[in-house]
Amino acid sequence: MEDCFESPDSSSDDHRRPLLHRSDSCKVEHAPACCSSRYNLALLSCYGFVVAYALRVNLSVAMVDMLDVKTNSNTSSSVCPMQEGRAESKRNHTAPVYDWNSETQGWVLGSFFYGYIVTQLPGGYLARKYGSKWLLGLGILCTVLFTLLTPLAASLGAPYLIAVRVLEGVGEGVTFPAMHAMWASWAPPLERSRLLTICYTGSQLGTVLALPLSGLICFYLDWTYVFYLFGAVGLLWFLLWSCLVSNTPDTHRTISEKERLYITTSLKNEISTTTSHIPWASIFTSLPVWAIIVPHFCYNWTFYTLLALLPTYMKTVLGFSIQQNGMLSALPYLGCWVLALLGSHLADLLRERWLVPTVAVRKIFTLIGMIGPAVFLVAAGYTGCNYVMAVAFLTVSSTLGGLCTSGFSINQLDIAPSYAGILLGISNTFATIPGMVGPVIAKALTSSNTIPQWRVVFYISAAINVFGAAFFTIFGKGKIQPWAVPDTHVH
Repeated sequence: MEDCFESPDSSSDDHRRPLLHRSDSCKVEHAPACCSSRYNLALLSCYGFVVAYALRVNLSVAMVDMLDVKTNSNTSSSVCPMQEGRAESKRNHTAPVYDWNSETQGWVLGSFFYGYIVTQLPGGYLARKYGSKWLLGLGILCTVLFTLLTPLAASLGAPYLIAVRVLEGVGEGVTFPAMHAMWASWAPPLERSRLLTICYTGSQLGTVLALPLSGLICFYLDWTYVFYLFGAVGLLWFLLWSCLVSNTPDTHRTISEKERLYITTSLKNEISTTTSHIPWASIFTSLPVWAIIVPHFCYNWTFYTLLALLPTYMKTVLGFSIQQNGMLSALPYLGCWVLALLGSHLADLLRERWLVPTVAVRKIFTLIGMIGPAVFLVAAGYTGCNYVMAVAFLTVSSTLGGLCTSGFSINQLDIAPSYAGILLGISNTFATIPGMVGPVIAKALTSSNTIPQWRVVFYISAAINVFGAAFFTIFGKGKIQPWAVPDTHVH
C-alpha cells in the first residue's frame, strides 16, 4: 500500500517507473475532480487570494485619484500626447485629495510590505503547529478590517495611512505560508500543479478584477468606495471559509471516503507524522532551498514594481484616463492568470503522461516565465508613445510570468512537503523585500516621469529576473531532500 502513490522524484530526479503503474494489491482508486473537496478547497482559496490581492492593489489605482493634481505637477499631464477621445471626462470629486509628493507616495505604496514581511516565517511555523484554516482566515479578515479604515486613516494624514497599510500587511503575511502548509495535506503529488495554480492564481485574478473595478468605482463614485466595497466582499469570503473548510481530509465533514483515502494514501510517504522537530540548520544550509528563495526574490521585484506603479505609468506617461487606466493595467495580470492555468495542466501532463522529471519541468517553466518577461519588459521601454505596442509588450511580459506558478513557485512541495509552509514563509520573507524597496526606488528614479527614466526601471527589473532564472536552473532540485524525509532527520 505504501507504494501505491509514489511521489514524483521521491528517490531521484528521474522517474524510474511510471507513476500510475501500481501494484495489483493497491485498491485505492483515483477520486474524480468534479465536485471533490480538494477542488472545492482550491476554488475557495482562490477566492481568498482574489480578496487578498484586491485589497493589496486597489490603492494603486485609488492613489491616482487621491492626489491633488494642482500641487503634483508630475501628475497634471502625461509625457505622451493624448489621442482624440482619450481625455478624461469631467466628473464630480466628492472625496478629499492630498498633496503628497513622490517620496510620500512611494512610502505609502510600499508600506504594506513592512507588515507583510513580519508574519511570513511565523505564519509557516504556526500553520504547521496549529493548522492553517483559522490562521489564514483571520489573517485575511484582519486585512479586510483595516481596509475599511483606510479612508479614515488617509484623512488623518499620510503617517496614519502608512500605519494602516502596515497592519494590513501583518494580517496578509500569513496567507501564502498557511496555504502552502494546508496543501501539503490536501494535494496529491500528480495534481499539485493544477490545484496550487487554481488556488494561487487568485492573486492574478484579484488584480485583474481590482484594477478595472477600482477605476470604475473612482470614476462613478469616489476613491473611498474602493475600500468599502472590496472590504465587504472580503467579509463574505471569511464567512464561507469559516463554514466550509477543514485543515485536513481526515477532519473534513463532507468529503467522500474514496477521496479521503486517495489523498491520504498518495501522501503517506511524504508527510512527517511529527510537528515538534524542524531541521532549521538543514533548511538554511540547503542549496535547493536557496534556489527557490533567489528566483522568488527576483520575480517579485518586477511583479511588485509593476503592481504598484503600472497605473501611474499608464496615466503620467501614456496619458490614459482613470477608466482606461484600470482596464489596461489589468491586462497583464489577465494574461498571467490564463497562462498560469494552462501551464499547470501542461506541467502535470508532462510529469504524469510523458514522465518528464519534475526538476526538468520546474526549470523549463521558470526559464520561460522569467527570461521571457525580461525581454518584453526591456522592449516596452523603447516603444515611446506607441500606445498599442507599449500595452502589448507589458501584457506579454506579465503573461509569460504566469508559467512560474508551475516552476519555482511550488518547488517547496517537491523538495520538502512536510515543511512546505515553513519554506514558503522563509522564501516569501526574502521575496517581500522587493515590495518594500522596489516602489520607493522606482519612484525615486522616475521623479519626472520621463520615458528614459522608466526605461531604467525596466532594465533593472529585467536584469534581476534573468539572474533569478539562471540561479534556479543551476541549483534547483525536484526530489525530496534527505533532511525532509518523514521521521528521519539529518543533523
